[in-house]
Amino acid sequence: MQAAMEEAIAAKIRDEVPIGAIIIDKDGEIIAKAGNRTRELKDPSAHAEILAIRKACDIARTQRIPDYTLYVTLEPCTMCAAAISFARIERVVIGASDPKGGGVLHGAKFYEQPTCHHKPRISHGLMEDACGRILKDFFKEKR
Repeated sequence: MQAAMEEAIAAKIRDEVPIGAIIIDKDGEIIAKAGNRTRELKDPSAHAEILAIRKACDIARTQRIPDYTLYVTLEPCTMCAAAISFARIERVVIGASDPKGGGVLHGAKFYEQPTCHHKPRISHGLMEDACGRILKDFFKEKR
């Protein structure tokens, strides 16, 4: 999660919402990392999770990465939850929860829907305070 936090910090420096994600393989090696780039790329889908999944799939040369784990500093939104499912990622480790915009533990609870094709194992609360604090500080500075 520390590596995902580094991506969140880099996103904050770029004036992006500070969310970071990394994907590790079954040996624990980081194969992809990303932070939000929605403003920079002028792309509402350029969330950290989506960008990391794209990189990991490109490196693996496949559309599905079932033996991989995604670490993300904030609970994925429904869009990202769907992408995680379609990529068949085995496990997702979440830092801070997102009662307002989350789609995994809150909101749509995507993986609990009967239309969901793949449900990854979910862990949450890893480095929760630090992951939540960077977001709170970012939005406090914006107001």
